[in-house]
Amino acid sequence: MKIPAPDWAATVAFYRDTLGLEVVDEAEGEATGTATVSHTVAVRFGPTTLWLDRVPGAARSDVWLELRTPHLESAMERLARAGHQPLDSVEPFTAPDTRAHWYRNPAGVVHLLTEE
Repeated sequence: MKIPAPDWAATVAFYRDTLGLEVVDEAEGEATGTATVSHTVAVRFGPTTLWLDRVPGAARSDVWLELRTPHLESAMERLARAGHQPLDSVEPFTAPDTRAHWYRNPAGVVHLLTEE
């Protein structure tokens, strides 16, 4: 979830303190893996992990989804056959060895396809 900076701390507190979700990861600055995210916290509920990204300059919150696969190249080929190309300019990765690509669904929702 991409969250404007002024709302980020309260949003993290909502998921962590109000809902009682476990914080399973946290990163700041370059450790977030992207220049657009200044701080991120991951909370887990069941088998799902929700990343709460602090995005300075964002005007509104936005939900992005992550899909994990052990077969990144095959998944990319399947998406390409369906007419979907990677859009890695959406949020450039800072680590050169990142095994992931950004896509948008037809409704415009951003998806991160990443190799597990």
